Amino acid sequence: MESSFSEILKDFLLENNLTQVEFAKKIGVKQSQVSEWLKGKAKPGYDILKSMALAFNVSADYFLGIIDNY
Repeated sequence: MESSFSEILKDFLLENNLTQVEFAKKIGVKQSQVSEWLKGKAKPGYDILKSMALAFNVSADYFLGIIDNY
C-alpha cells in the first residue's frame, strides 16, 4: 500500500528523532507549515521538497513515496 506524504514525513521525523520545530528550521519553513503537512491538510511545493532532500541528504523520491528507503 502506498503511503501518504504525511505518513512518510511522520515516519521520517520519528526515525530521525526530529521535532517539527527542528525539521522546519532546517528546511526554512515555519513549524505551523510542517504541522499542516503532518495533518494531511497541505503538501510542500517543489522548492520546499528540494530543500528537504538537500538538507537531509535524502532523495526527493523518498518523500514522494516512490522509494521506500532514504
